Amino acid sequence: MTNTIDLDAARALANYQGDDAVRTANYSADFPSIRAEVSPEEWQARVDLAACYRLVDLYGMSDLTYNHITVRVPGTDTFLINLYGLLYKEVTASSLAKVDLDGNVVWKPEGTDYGVNAAGYVIHSAIHAARDDIGAVIHTHSLAGMAVAAMKSGLLPLSQHSMRFSGHLAYHDYEGPALSEQEKKTLVADLGEHRAMILRNHGLLVGGPTIAEAFNLLYQLEISCRAQVSALAAGQDAVQQPAPEVIELTAHIFAPGTIRRYGLLEWPAMLRRVEAESKNSPYPYYAS
Repeated sequence: MTNTIDLDAARALANYQGDDAVRTANYSADFPSIRAEVSPEEWQARVDLAACYRLVDLYGMSDLTYNHITVRVPGTDTFLINLYGLLYKEVTASSLAKVDLDGNVVWKPEGTDYGVNAAGYVIHSAIHAARDDIGAVIHTHSLAGMAVAAMKSGLLPLSQHSMRFSGHLAYHDYEGPALSEQEKKTLVADLGEHRAMILRNHGLLVGGPTIAEAFNLLYQLEISCRAQVSALAAGQDAVQQPAPEVIELTAHIFAPGTIRRYGLLEWPAMLRRVEAESKNSPYPYYAS
């Protein structure tokens, strides 16, 4: 399948004005707080999203200035996303851009020349528009995630972590860089009712009702991929899988709601880690 890609639109969304302009642009990572300018609900969403960016970096899942994490602004059809060009460890609550489902940048920090990653808009707007039950979406290019995304087998039930995804994981074939409006339809169709998806030859994608739940799901999927890559280093014939009924039981137990909503209990601990890491960091405070 060959998609039509509007490169001019991608450049415009990223606010790319040419190589010479990049050299003189305002690419500062210092942003004044906007806490007094937004609702308490939006501010909390901003703080949680900034914390998630820091956590993805802390757990080794970032990719230079690429990739994207979004959260729906409560009560609206807009979502928050990182400025294209910031490191994940530079993202703050006040630096996040606000984008609507049509790709319009509704708000970004005044004076900055950063734009928004067009692929981030395509992937995230598609899911936010189609799934009211998903409030947060995370996409990564981790080494282990890309490795499993390139395997014909996909994710194998080799560990307790990966067994939780049995019957709860979607796959999306690679269609080229995600810059086409056409790909929105296949992304949503392939995701179906799932909350986790492997983008073949590309990376990982998860969604959840909250940032807390989305991050927990991403962590579980990432660890599953790391375990698989490590195990398969011994050879396909050296690994074993549990009986199908055991895999099915494990997937049921770890399904959202069987015991509890995973991520909510863990989130305060994750925030404590971000706070602790921030104390001695030269990077901007995440909740500023």
